[in-house]
Amino acid sequence: MTHTSSRTRGFTLVEIMIVVLILGILLAIAVPNFLTARTVSRTSECLANLKELNTAKEQFGMENGLITGSPVNDAADLVPVYIEQWPIGPISGTYSANPIGSDPTFNSQNSNAIQAECSATTMTTQCPF
Repeated sequence: MTHTSSRTRGFTLVEIMIVVLILGILLAIAVPNFLTARTVSRTSECLANLKELNTAKEQFGMENGLITGSPVNDAADLVPVYIEQWPIGPISGTYSANPIGSDPTFNSQNSNAIQAECSATTMTTQCPF
């Protein structure tokens, strides 16, 4: 006679609940770190683009004998001679070169404002990223 077990093997409800709980804890730890890393990365990209724009604008101003306050026509004056292409923001928005002697901006914020609002240690709700 063959004896068949009426009890099938599988996971109990308690075991499944423990696995779900562990996954929830891991996600609670990982998601905020991921969001912070993404914001810091976007901030770094934006600051690098602003620095590149400022360098290109200053070179343009020196080579053309412009004085402080002289207007710069964004991409028309700087691309492709001083920068390869006009930067695209890490989020939707626009870069502006601004006149000679003033800082370039992204969505009307200069690099100092972006750095103050979006640094990893002092991130505020005003950070656009």
